[in-house]
Amino acid sequence: MPARKTYEQPRPRQKKRSQPPKKKSAKAKRGHWLWLWLGFTGVAMLSATAGAMLAVSLSSMPLLQSQLSDDEAAVFSEKGSITRNSMRLPELTRPVNILILGTKVLTSDLDEPTEEDLGYHALVNSFDGHSDTMLLVRFDPTNQKLNVLSIPRDTKTYVEGYGLIKINAANYHGGPALTAKAASELLDGVGIDRYVRVNVQGVEKLVDALGGVTVYVPQDMKYQDDSQHLYINLKQGKQHLNGEQAMQFLRFRYDKYGDVGRVQRQQILMRALIEQALNPTTLARLPKILSVIQSHIDTNLSVEELVALIGFAVDSKRSDVQMLMVPGRFNGTGETEVSYWLPNHRQIRQMVAQHFDQGYSELSDIDPAYLRVAIQDSTDNPEAVQSLISTLTEAGYRNNYVGEPWAEPLRVTRIIAQQGDEASAAAIRADLGFGEVRVESTGSLASDVTIQLGQDWLEHQDFSSDEGFFNF
Repeated sequence: MPARKTYEQPRPRQKKRSQPPKKKSAKAKRGHWLWLWLGFTGVAMLSATAGAMLAVSLSSMPLLQSQLSDDEAAVFSEKGSITRNSMRLPELTRPVNILILGTKVLTSDLDEPTEEDLGYHALVNSFDGHSDTMLLVRFDPTNQKLNVLSIPRDTKTYVEGYGLIKINAANYHGGPALTAKAASELLDGVGIDRYVRVNVQGVEKLVDALGGVTVYVPQDMKYQDDSQHLYINLKQGKQHLNGEQAMQFLRFRYDKYGDVGRVQRQQILMRALIEQALNPTTLARLPKILSVIQSHIDTNLSVEELVALIGFAVDSKRSDVQMLMVPGRFNGTGETEVSYWLPNHRQIRQMVAQHFDQGYSELSDIDPAYLRVAIQDSTDNPEAVQSLISTLTEAGYRNNYVGEPWAEPLRVTRIIAQQGDEASAAAIRADLGFGEVRVESTGSLASDVTIQLGQDWLEHQDFSSDEGFFNF
């Protein structure tokens, strides 16, 4: 290494002359654009490679694992092709409604007993039981939206041939076709294009394949059922859950909200999984994910359609993902009678018109005075809650109430469109001047809009608070 130059005396400092900024040379500019071009090309090649790997891996895999009769297959809308081939990956040509069913089948549910008596009701890799989870997902390339509608399993509705029963029994009695008929009937005639069925074991393995999922567990969850070998033991707080723990989080229903509480936790977990799945590291986990799809999913989607749906979901922003729930109410405590979720058909018609392009929207300008606004405090600051109520009242929102506290400490206030009314939630956001609008059903069940109060309101009002308490 050449020696550094030294000087016996320091040189006098010279005053710098002001000079105009140097212009980048044409060569430097070309180099800059070259790196940008290489970067974009690399991303495109990576996406194309991932799509090719997915298509090739799935091409030899039977996605349809159940036999549909001609009448059953005709239940699912056939309005021409839903995809087209582009230079890289198949793309959606129109909005598509996909019915997703999560099933839980035990050995005791089987018509024929297993050869080995395990001494308890074990889970079986099957799609033929009651649907524990039911979602209608709309992939909408026209409006760049991904709408997820949760249908509580205890929803009381008409099932052809069986009358008014819980909708989760439709899959047990008639598979995906009968369930699609019942769901369409419930949802004011919304067309259903395709279905996907996944069993409980598949969800657990999918979470593991994705490397687990980070969520905030809102309360201590402890439950034991020796007859099913179901042991739930989760502590409150932010945690990274593996597949088995994620299933505990989803299957716990022993609180006052029962099945609807599970729907809310499903939405929390789904949003976390969606955000995590968009991570570039997911590509490295593709082989494990494909293995789960092959073993634990039954669908009438073609390989090309599945690739197009995945591509659309990957390109979706968090703000474009809207999570809804069938509006309704409990029929009672469930202690002395069968527990049902009774759907509100007027609100359903409004919701599907607004988010599923079905029927005509009756939505008009809602008087803020009649809007039911719930406040769930995550700051543990009663003064801040009262200040928010005063601010809302002055802005014309007079039907306000304080709901149960939100367990997870929030940095940013969430303004939840509980019934899917994004416009009203956005209006509150504009009047308050802070917060993040979300379309989901994780707030107070009786509200139109729920405000989950966060640290930003305390800063906005200059309240004192403990530092280091809040999560992002």
